[in-house]
Amino acid sequence: MVELAAQPGGTSVRQRPLRRAPAPPTWLAKTIMAVTGLLFTAFVVVHMVGNLKVFGGATGFDAYAAWLRTLLYPLVPHEGVLWALRVVLVLGLVAHVWCAVVLVRRSHASAGPHRRRTGLTAGSFGARSMLLTGVVLLLFVVFHVLDMTTGTAPAASEAFEPGTAYANLVASFSRPWVAAFYGITMVLLALHVAHGVRTAAGDLGVTGARSRAVITTVGGIAAVAVLLGNAAIPIAVQAGWLT
Repeated sequence: MVELAAQPGGTSVRQRPLRRAPAPPTWLAKTIMAVTGLLFTAFVVVHMVGNLKVFGGATGFDAYAAWLRTLLYPLVPHEGVLWALRVVLVLGLVAHVWCAVVLVRRSHASAGPHRRRTGLTAGSFGARSMLLTGVVLLLFVVFHVLDMTTGTAPAASEAFEPGTAYANLVASFSRPWVAAFYGITMVLLALHVAHGVRTAAGDLGVTGARSRAVITTVGGIAAVAVLLGNAAIPIAVQAGWLT
């Protein structure tokens, strides 16, 4: 909006338009990223615990997969809870990625073209790697769904058969390149979770040193647990312990 300022003598001077506040506000974008990030952290921990049932054999793992599809049935339609969870996760992922892009663009714009790189500490490395790990994780999610859920080639193995979760998992991880990709991605996921939980605490207003230390520790434990638990599965398949 352009305003005209009155000057002595009755003349008017055109002033610069008022700068509009960015949408969404930075605080809101950070809050959305924090909430959705914590949601995904909880999901990957629970998902990892469920995946570990594979070590109990095909019968137990396939029964667990079937239980997920029939959860709360017939109160809700078949796979209703599973699809509701998928919708929530997809919406959360879209919001998380969108806010990340917004914040990165604003950060670059405010820093200008002559940003000065400083020494990389452990904390700054985690911060700088968030964009890279986030992009890789996004690609991994797409691959993982095509591989384990829809059975879409070439992501899925030729032996994919709907309803046989254990056999599909073993067939997929029997491919060395898939096992390696999965293991590397779990390392990146651990880095993303550890730094993300710590950042989320600050974005949600946790300022006490003790509280932040506790949250940072919890985030680190969750990251290591997800890394070790999930990486153990492709290693076990490649070693011949799961067949």
